[in-house]
Amino acid sequence: MDLSIILEYGWVFLVLIGLEGILAADNAVVMAVMVKHLPEKLQKKALFYGLLGAFIFRFAALFAITFLVNVWQIQAIGAVYLIYLAIHHMVKNKNKEKTTKTVKNSKGQSFWMTVLKVEIADIAFAIDSMLAAVALAVTLKPTGWFQVGGIDGGQFTVMLLGGLVGVVIMRFAATSFVKLLAKYPTLETAAFLIVGWVGVKLSIFTLAHPNVSILDEHFPESTAWKLTFWIVLIGIALGGYLISKKKAIHKRQSANLYN
Repeated sequence: MDLSIILEYGWVFLVLIGLEGILAADNAVVMAVMVKHLPEKLQKKALFYGLLGAFIFRFAALFAITFLVNVWQIQAIGAVYLIYLAIHHMVKNKNKEKTTKTVKNSKGQSFWMTVLKVEIADIAFAIDSMLAAVALAVTLKPTGWFQVGGIDGGQFTVMLLGGLVGVVIMRFAATSFVKLLAKYPTLETAAFLIVGWVGVKLSIFTLAHPNVSILDEHFPESTAWKLTFWIVLIGIALGGYLISKKKAIHKRQSANLYN
């Protein structure tokens, strides 16, 4: 396999891990808040069902979407969705207060009603996860290994591994990830800016689709576009890291002054 393809797949996989990490952390936090009114033993049981549901719904969504992925309208929806995710994060900051308020009203509900609500939340996060995974993977150059539905085997493998990483993160690393984002909140903003920029890439991919033909069919493969995409993406990632580190240092210095 060509080195440039390996690097592209590797980078997209890393971006997908970051995105899945954010969605998995959110999913895990929402589940934890939803079950916290239950006795400790039932909390663990409800979380087990929640994790099982997250696993099942993510892969059900994955296999369903693979049969629709080559429809340019689906690609357009994916592009709009990723850009929406970025804008929604900037404007609403995930609207966590409303989620917490909704969950607070759930006290006194039965165990199985709680599990049902957790599973409904899992479905929403599964759709988020797989739409984002497909939108990222579909921009990759096909490997020609095999086909799953309407998607190339290499692209499907990236999506599958991303889904697995999301479930693993949700099970083992969600708490640490939430703490990291709490310590360096700018990293989350940078991650969503990258998601939005990938949405722009998918928009270019859609506009160059043979059935749309607003852009030249080969434009997404051009050196100029690829160079522009990677320079901007690396700039966002590097900028997010430097700004988050600077803000963390400033916050510590401010805390020391007050102490």
